[in-house]
Amino acid sequence: MLTTEKMEFWFVVGSQHLYGEEALAEVKAHAQTITDELNESGILPYPVVLQDLAVSADKITSIMKEVNYRNEVAGVITWMHTFSPAKMWIRGTKLLQKPLLHLATQFNESIPWATIDMDFMNLNQSAHGDREYGFINARLKKQNKVVVGYWERPEVRQQIAQWMDVAVAYNESFNIKVARFGDNMRNVGVTEGDKVEAQIQFGWTVDYFGIGDLVQYVKAVTDEEINALFTEYEGLYEFDYGTYSREDWEKSVKVQVSYEIAIKRFLDDGGYTAFTTNFEDLYGMKQLPGLAVQRLMAQGYGFAGEGDWKTAALDRLLKVMSHNQSTGFMEDYTYELAAGQESILQSHMLEVDPSLASNKPKIVVSPLGIGDREDPARLVFDGKAGDGVVVSMADFGTNYKLLINEVSAFEPTVPAPNLPVARVLWEVKPNFQDGVKAWLENGGGHHTVVSLNLTTDQIITYAKLVGLEYVVIK
Repeated sequence: MLTTEKMEFWFVVGSQHLYGEEALAEVKAHAQTITDELNESGILPYPVVLQDLAVSADKITSIMKEVNYRNEVAGVITWMHTFSPAKMWIRGTKLLQKPLLHLATQFNESIPWATIDMDFMNLNQSAHGDREYGFINARLKKQNKVVVGYWERPEVRQQIAQWMDVAVAYNESFNIKVARFGDNMRNVGVTEGDKVEAQIQFGWTVDYFGIGDLVQYVKAVTDEEINALFTEYEGLYEFDYGTYSREDWEKSVKVQVSYEIAIKRFLDDGGYTAFTTNFEDLYGMKQLPGLAVQRLMAQGYGFAGEGDWKTAALDRLLKVMSHNQSTGFMEDYTYELAAGQESILQSHMLEVDPSLASNKPKIVVSPLGIGDREDPARLVFDGKAGDGVVVSMADFGTNYKLLINEVSAFEPTVPAPNLPVARVLWEVKPNFQDGVKAWLENGGGHHTVVSLNLTTDQIITYAKLVGLEYVVIK
């Protein structure tokens, strides 16, 4: 599994010296309790680390500088326990280059009417502090996330967890490197884009390699390596020999085994976390990589076909955000237009992500009508059911734009015995006519990344962090 580095989040609690050392000691104790219970809840995907109290401009600035310096710190969670004057936060907040979440909560759930006095009011004035802190973040145009609610509630912790996943993906975005094996598919518009602007805005590095560079890696794969990995396949997948002899079928599959080993080795040697292929660039290759690509997507590598590097990078980004759960490259293929059953069949010529499989995939060898190469092997399965989001990125010349459509995937109920590729079916929201129309009017592409594990809010949070225009269809 292609993983990210171990990450953590710093918890910074705002107060001031006005209330005295005794009050600050209680603030620190409350902050430590919240930190411990958040970490012990089992809901947060990354640990929270409490920092010194933010009681002065110098202290806040020092903390934020350290956050920027430490690679393992993915972002900052702030809580205003008391009133923390906003001018203290200006320098540090302006310097902060990582995601920021403002947790609008308080230590006590309810107001203790029988005992409340001014000492309690001064110590527990998060409502007061939140307004001051929220104002300065808005004025600084910080695009921070705000989570509101009592910190012990599971739904509040879940919102924090979802933001953490976005924050880690944001940091990982600057490490995404896409290897393009061959160029873009000729005459296709939506797969083009400004690679320099993508690196400036999103942090993505996109490099081209001739297919011969990959062929050299394929030639270096040994029979021992191929046979060992093929043996692993036997325990993972069903083998469907179809009309092929076992010998011919295994020969075809082992070509894909060699491609998986070679592509992974190439990517890892160069530090690449995503890649593209193109059926028009296969000189020296026996097959279009299919099964090999599916296997690598399952391991967390981003991918898109026909040289579509934008979608490959987006795929890797959302795989990080979703922990590679039910998230992958997709392509719109065919409409179902029967009244009351309107939906879209999603697939690709070979490369459908098995993280979306609802059943045990089977390896099938079948002819491919394009590419003019040998019959390639691929994994065939039906897609999962679930609500999710489908995302497309387009370069409009003056700016990048992200389209987000909420969808409801469902498992196919009708067999397709002659379809030699995996299939995913979904209904678009708010309904077929309005959803498809809005997608087309806004220039949404046919290549997308779908996730049944992420929410629209998470995608929007990322878009705001990188200043990316977005359109939501739901």
